[in-house]
Amino acid sequence: MSSTGNRDSGPALSGRTAWARSLETPLRAFLRTETGGAAVLLAATVAALIWVNVDASSYTSVWRTRLSIDLGGAGVSLDLRGWLNSGLMTFFFFVVGLEARREFDLGELRQRRRFVLPFLASIGGMAAAISIYLAFNAGHSSAHGWGIAMSTDTAFALGLLALIGPPFPDRVRAFLLTVVVVDDVVALVVIATVYTETLRVVPLISAAAFFAAVLVLRSIPLRAGGLIYLVLGAGAWVSLLKSGVEPIVVGLVMGLLVYAYPAPRSNLERATERFREFREQPTADLARVAAVELRSATSPNERLQRLFHPWTSYVIVPLFALANAGITLDGAFLARAFKSPITLGILFGYVVGKPVGVLGSSWLATRLSRGRLQPPVGWATIAGVGTIAGIGFTVSLLVATLAFNGRQLEEAKVGILASALGAALGAWLLFRATAFLPRRLRIRALLGTTAPLIDLYTDVDPERDHVRGPLEAPVTLVEYGDFECPYCGQAEPVVRELLRDFGDVRYVWRHLPLSDVHPRAQLAAEAAEAAAEQGAFWEMHDLLLDHQDRLAPGDLVGYAERLELDGDSFMTQLRDHLGAERVAEDIDSADLSGVSGTPTFFINGRRHYGAYDIETLKDAVRTARARATVAA
Repeated sequence: MSSTGNRDSGPALSGRTAWARSLETPLRAFLRTETGGAAVLLAATVAALIWVNVDASSYTSVWRTRLSIDLGGAGVSLDLRGWLNSGLMTFFFFVVGLEARREFDLGELRQRRRFVLPFLASIGGMAAAISIYLAFNAGHSSAHGWGIAMSTDTAFALGLLALIGPPFPDRVRAFLLTVVVVDDVVALVVIATVYTETLRVVPLISAAAFFAAVLVLRSIPLRAGGLIYLVLGAGAWVSLLKSGVEPIVVGLVMGLLVYAYPAPRSNLERATERFREFREQPTADLARVAAVELRSATSPNERLQRLFHPWTSYVIVPLFALANAGITLDGAFLARAFKSPITLGILFGYVVGKPVGVLGSSWLATRLSRGRLQPPVGWATIAGVGTIAGIGFTVSLLVATLAFNGRQLEEAKVGILASALGAALGAWLLFRATAFLPRRLRIRALLGTTAPLIDLYTDVDPERDHVRGPLEAPVTLVEYGDFECPYCGQAEPVVRELLRDFGDVRYVWRHLPLSDVHPRAQLAAEAAEAAAEQGAFWEMHDLLLDHQDRLAPGDLVGYAERLELDGDSFMTQLRDHLGAERVAEDIDSADLSGVSGTPTFFINGRRHYGAYDIETLKDAVRTARARATVAA
């Protein structure tokens, strides 16, 4: 019979955590890169403005320097600005596609119905912004630049959200990212059609053939190397460039094609076996095989994000800003620019049109669907996302360079920079104002009422699971753990501190002994179950995690004696492996929930992908408690 009870059923939870270091995770690294990348992007924009106003001639001459790649009479020749705008920015859109695909496969958008409302919000935001721009420019030749007021800058928007957004970023990021990706896809289609002056059919067919080859490679079971995809992508890029179509669309499409998935346990076990073979016989062939298995255990989406995201955030996008954001500023020019329909159309289109369009279309979709389409966040958050979406820096500058030149281009740049500043200020004011609302109303305004997606396949059952803490607590923390896993041992003091600081959290331990790397974990789990039969699961649990280097059979018997358990009963349970079936049930539930490593945490049924230092877990618990408050 499983041991259950409250927090007082085990030994007192005392002592501070000695583990202040956060484990590195893709999401945590991604959020940190967004914030840092936005800061570098802002610095590059300021540098461009200073450079062009100090020495405009050198600024112009540097970016007009031509660079040619010629192979047997055929090649590509662009100036440096062209290589940045059409070449390196392809990698930026590749990363955007990777992150969007990750949300579709693992994040909020894996329930496809949740994609509909942010998709409609994006369309509404673009439509409102374009309408305002056209209203300002009706009857003028500058109406041709309506595509400038469409797209949201991914780097600035996500960076600003990380800096000033609410303290539960997952849902908000998913909503904003969907809006941004839809914006980018539509903007790239507009660039490829409206702002393509000449279209050559033969290179366009060639680009389609390269894409078809990529799709064929993805559909066959053979494992294709990254170099093959790089060559095919480069071929498609050159073909689109020659056809007259802006080739950066290649990056977004290629990124959306890259799968994201959690590491399957079978792959991890194969990787362990290959590494053991290499450890016993360290040859070059076995090293290559082990490396292949290790790579295959993680999704290509995650590997490519780690490879390209820092480069795009810290190098490519800031270089783009340095090359394109330069404007010669003086009082007369600014006075003229802020009377220009181009500047005003872009400014009001982004600062007013985007938030009104995003919020209005979301509300309209919810009402017309009679609640079947519910926003994943609260209305204040949707308004904030719409305001942040008014930062249209990168793609807007790209469209501006295609639509205008000379004075009109300068006026467009002023509008783009002014709208980015206005949108950032507006978003900050909105989230600050929300913070002054009463707590319950603030939670509802930010989180909404939509139930979160549940990742935990097997619900917590107090009659079966090992529970520590109040049985009716609003927040449940489930850990799949391994008594020999050093990371579980490092996480244990964090969990104890969490339970001590939060009286309304119940903690559940489920077994996931990784026997391929921890040979004594299975027997230790069975020993905990043997202790549970005598009502001492948590006492044994704590001893096992405190002595992870001493889990031999004799050690386990010694722990039973220390806890004054019935030795004969304990030995019988251990010798006959009577707890193995109970442990196997936990392993099965882990497999059904997509868990392959330890420790893995679930908070109110939602998998926790972040680090598990004390502050990160506290933030996650507060968010879960707020959601539970809204649901109640």
